[in-house]
Amino acid sequence: MLSFLKKLFFAKAEQISTEEDPMKKFLIVGLGNIGPKYENTRHNIGFKVVDFYASKNSLSWETAKLGDISTHKIKGRTLIFLKPSTFMNLSGKALKYWMEKEKIPLENILVITDDLNLAFGTIRVKTKGSDGGHNGLKDIQNTLQTTNYNRFRFGISDAFSKGRQVDYVLGEWEAEEENALPERLEKSCELIESFALAGINITMNTFNGK
Repeated sequence: MLSFLKKLFFAKAEQISTEEDPMKKFLIVGLGNIGPKYENTRHNIGFKVVDFYASKNSLSWETAKLGDISTHKIKGRTLIFLKPSTFMNLSGKALKYWMEKEKIPLENILVITDDLNLAFGTIRVKTKGSDGGHNGLKDIQNTLQTTNYNRFRFGISDAFSKGRQVDYVLGEWEAEEENALPERLEKSCELIESFALAGINITMNTFNGK
């Protein structure tokens, strides 16, 4: 009997030790549209940021349900990167699926998106807010039924004439912007790791406006 109880105890202890603490898992969601025609557009900066992080850390992508997934472990944390394959307007569906599948708490989610209201390359991290007219954020808000989720807004500026907004956000970067992007992408990678390792408040204080 004693032998049986010991086996039971150690089996449970082993199970507990191998189950990952959900507070140490993070879902990093880059917003964008799938397909070569959108690859280098301003609206796809979310994809570009997570692609840059994956390339920098020699990560590979796996095509899975509702998106491409890549995983990276750093200092006891697990970062799960998601590029939704639902197109921008249904981003919430993919986010919710992977959030529930991986049992990731809402406070451990970071959504990366473009922002017309910020100068090119400006970084702003917030823990809540409106969708600002962004269809991807609008769908996430409707799907999660809350505006209280972390978002990393990457400025793309509003250098377009009246009635040309769609053409602008779905247009490709200017040469000057292309040249400046690598440094901004490096800074974005630092931000992602800060979010996972130091927390959202320190990350906001460190990176906002930089």
